[in-house]
Amino acid sequence: MRNLLIFLIPSSSILILIYFLILNTFYIFFLVVAIGELLRYRRLLIILKTIEVLPVSLVKPVSIIAPAFNEQNSIVQSVSNLLSLDYPVYEVIVVNDGSSDETLSRLIEHFKLKQSSLVFRKSLETKPIRAIYTNPEYPRLIVIDKENGKKADALNAGLNISRYPLFCAVDSDSVLDRDALQKVVRPFLEDPEKTIAAGGIIRLSNGCVIEKGQLKRLSIPRNILVRFQIIEYLRAFLGGRVGLSRLNSLLIVSGAFGLFRKDIVMAIGGYRKNTVGEDMDLVVRMRQYLHENKKPFAVRFLPDPICWTEAPSNLRSLGSQRNRWHRGLIETLAASRKMLFNPRYGVTGLLALPFYFIFEMVGPLVELYGYLFFILASIFRVINYTYAALFFALAVVVGAMISLGSILLEEFSQRRYPRAKDILALLPYCFLENIIYRQYLSYVRVKAFIDYFKGKKEWGKIEKKGF
Repeated sequence: MRNLLIFLIPSSSILILIYFLILNTFYIFFLVVAIGELLRYRRLLIILKTIEVLPVSLVKPVSIIAPAFNEQNSIVQSVSNLLSLDYPVYEVIVVNDGSSDETLSRLIEHFKLKQSSLVFRKSLETKPIRAIYTNPEYPRLIVIDKENGKKADALNAGLNISRYPLFCAVDSDSVLDRDALQKVVRPFLEDPEKTIAAGGIIRLSNGCVIEKGQLKRLSIPRNILVRFQIIEYLRAFLGGRVGLSRLNSLLIVSGAFGLFRKDIVMAIGGYRKNTVGEDMDLVVRMRQYLHENKKPFAVRFLPDPICWTEAPSNLRSLGSQRNRWHRGLIETLAASRKMLFNPRYGVTGLLALPFYFIFEMVGPLVELYGYLFFILASIFRVINYTYAALFFALAVVVGAMISLGSILLEEFSQRRYPRAKDILALLPYCFLENIIYRQYLSYVRVKAFIDYFKGKKEWGKIEKKGF
């Protein structure tokens, strides 16, 4: 074994270093692109008039679809929030997906709902609908009660009943800023022919005060896991998705908050029900459909529409969430493998899919290999500790600088944290996330490969406290 390690060390070290350099070059490039894009976006906002001054005839009506499964702690607040958005023409369709708690009864009680004889066309196959509830006092609200079929099936049920050309998929445990819908619809007004999907930024509501469906106070929670996730979300959205969107290489619009053209989604058969990553799967299939039909398109990310959602606050829930996310990534890339490195699919096949495949999907395996290689080399005393220490220090510093850049981008673009000490409280975690937390997530994502090949389809349980 010792001789084998001595033989492998030079080539393995070089390969890991090259992988690390290419990956972080991408991240730094995305960060630089994001800075330029946010500067351009701020100038644009100064010039553009808001949607509030536009005639109603120019506004695109939106159907908001909110699947709900066992969300009794937050469902009333979330629906109240959706009904209070600043947008002229929209409807809210809540789909109770066979909840076993009081989700439905709390909706019925709070909004005084009655069974309706609403007639609709069943364009997409779904689990049976048991009842539809409405109340004339809330003309925008429709509540569907159906048998459990998981999130994609619930979204398809909402699509069957929806009336408008754009639909917004939101999580029923989330809260939108009052002006989020009018901001996220902007690309559909500027370029209605090409824009097929748009998403805003997801922020964490842990530690925040939400009253009557609106965010009243923002603060940094004490929970260490949540603080790590705040940094992750800022890095993923402001440091990653802004850049990918600029290159028209965005493959995912978050399932917690995304706006889509209904005609394209219906043309590809709605959401695919046998996946645990329905949000990424939908966008990739939309891109494939439009490439094959030779139609130009754009998937946009906007940094100012904000959706607030609760993050897991314990390791079990966090592991369950990230395991499902990675299984969804593997499923989507496996289903779309014919596009990978295929010039027929333009930027999707030559840039977007290769990036997600090489760095997002395979990344945990490379990281695990590096850790195991280091441990074995240490046991057999064939390691250059100076090189290992320098490499680790470089990885920590580069990763921390990217995270710091994302935090500064947030402060520059939104300035949502009212106190300087909130920003300062996050800074140490840019460095600390490289110790234990990052390794735990790598383990969870590697385990996702095992669960994927075992055929696991469960979403896993995530404990949430509600607002």
